[in-house]
Amino acid sequence: MKAIENHNFAEYFNNYINLVEEEDLQKALKKSFKEVKYFVKNLTEEQGNFAYAKKKWTVKELLVHVMDTERIFCERALRFARNDDKELPGFDHDIFVKNSAANQRTLKDILKEYKVIRKSTLALFKSFTPEMLEKGGIANGNKMTVLSIGFIISGHELHHLNILRKNYFID
Repeated sequence: MKAIENHNFAEYFNNYINLVEEEDLQKALKKSFKEVKYFVKNLTEEQGNFAYAKKKWTVKELLVHVMDTERIFCERALRFARNDDKELPGFDHDIFVKNSAANQRTLKDILKEYKVIRKSTLALFKSFTPEMLEKGGIANGNKMTVLSIGFIISGHELHHLNILRKNYFID
């Protein structure tokens, strides 16, 4: 049983959380990042600029979306852990991607930044006490706890890795 199962979070997030096999958050975050890094590290720049259909993101845009989402969810976790009781807004991921300039970057540069973000995420969640992990709030109209946010980050990453495998390339 995952420690997350007793946490109060919106049903919507089960789609992500159920993809995470690890019960320990630190292990989950390390494993999901390792899987993405392994998948992406041997792609060419041409593959990084590939989108499987019109109006779909390129691989680079998808990766930057995952990174942006991780940053936003970490801010939510920090605010909830520090007892910020304000309802937090959502964000329009399409606008973020459109304005990311992801396709002007190299895959190597994107992966380097991704690694830094994940190290920061690991440190942030490691800093939370058990009591802080139990705290929660509402973001984009959805209930979530600090701990659930960590598992959502990992599951969201795995969700997009599955999309890469299914729609972009065969792993």
